[in-house]
Amino acid sequence: MLMENKMLYFRIILSMLFVGNSIACSGENAPLTEFIINAEVTNRQVVNVKVDNTARLIDVELAPNQSRNDVEISLTLNKGVSMVSPATTKSAFNLLMPADVVVAANGKNVTFTVNATSATTDVPPDKLSDIALIYDGGAHRTVVWNEAHFEPYVFYKNDNNQYQWLFDAFLFLEIHDGTHSFATGYQPTPARKIEWTGLIDGYLTKGKDIMALDDCIDNAKRLCSGTPPKRKIIISLPEPIKNQKDWGEINGKAMDFSSDADRIAACQWYIDYVTEQIRKAGLRNIELTGFYWLAEEATNTRTMVKTVADYIHNKYKLKFYWIPYFKSDGYGEWVSLGFDEAFLQPNYFFNLTVPLSRIDEACSLAQERGMSMEMEFDERAVNDDAFAQRMHEYIDGYVTRGVFTKQDVAYYQGGDAWYKLSKGNENNIALYSKLAAIIAGRHN
Repeated sequence: MLMENKMLYFRIILSMLFVGNSIACSGENAPLTEFIINAEVTNRQVVNVKVDNTARLIDVELAPNQSRNDVEISLTLNKGVSMVSPATTKSAFNLLMPADVVVAANGKNVTFTVNATSATTDVPPDKLSDIALIYDGGAHRTVVWNEAHFEPYVFYKNDNNQYQWLFDAFLFLEIHDGTHSFATGYQPTPARKIEWTGLIDGYLTKGKDIMALDDCIDNAKRLCSGTPPKRKIIISLPEPIKNQKDWGEINGKAMDFSSDADRIAACQWYIDYVTEQIRKAGLRNIELTGFYWLAEEATNTRTMVKTVADYIHNKYKLKFYWIPYFKSDGYGEWVSLGFDEAFLQPNYFFNLTVPLSRIDEACSLAQERGMSMEMEFDERAVNDDAFAQRMHEYIDGYVTRGVFTKQDVAYYQGGDAWYKLSKGNENNIALYSKLAAIIAGRHN
């Protein structure tokens, strides 16, 4: 039941830009038929905005999870058209039901209905809340992700000596293998097909990575109460680095990454390869929920990533995830780029000169754009009090902003900082327990 004092309002800012007359009919004195030339939402993520001058409709399709409160719309009016209602450029509308915008043209008033909807998807709504980032596959990595190493990620022993389930999703990724780069900027030499396949083949090696995680969850069932849903895994999709010419062949054709078609083809081939290898692995306790786009900005892939997203959605009904860095190029375009969920990096932990206000700013940006959040820490939180304090400030800031009650969180941990905190000194364990109790509370 809707209570009057709980009604949501949309703020529609009508910016009247008068442009050259676009008259549908022939002749200088023909009456106007194109009243509103364009409508654009300026402060929310949208899938589409359509203006239908014949049906007198302005249809706004908001991205999933976008607030319908105070949505700003900029209208471009045709020459000879003026506003009647709202009469000013800033007006409040109750759009729990469709509302009206009235313009004047040809000596008459013309009423447009403004309708707001939320985008839907046919991708299965697999729910995940806490994603642990697991870096492996590079020669510079020293961590061995065996069953014992996964234990502090899979379960937590609380103050009552009860074992509780922890992370419900695990993202396996790598930025370079020591020589070859899996995304622009990490190494001068781009990774080839052989390095791409080497990643997933390594992750599915018996006794490590995905296979070890599966075993760890199996054994945790003897300790933790209740049987959880299958834990999710997300596999990183390397960036086909623009202009690379030695990636390899598909069906006898050498790929040339100066062509978007070849870059897309390589991604589609790898998606097929990964899904088939995981199917063959016969996992018992975990399942593939989607892919992660490794490039943290849209600069080099904006023209082709949406087609990759469509392939993931249409062929496999899986999801596509992204973790752009703070205010990176395209971070606000995550919906139109084809991602199902994007996690914003605050980039607060790494530089002690970044002010504490960064966390609040990042939370505001993410909530305005319907994004989830990343939490960031690394081994310095284990060994350096200043960085341990930064991790405390992430936790406290996310609690204050309601992140843990409203949003999903991805956890960047450097190498295996979460493991090291769980096995460290008294202060390390206290910091581990502080966050582990929150995560466990979201899953038990």
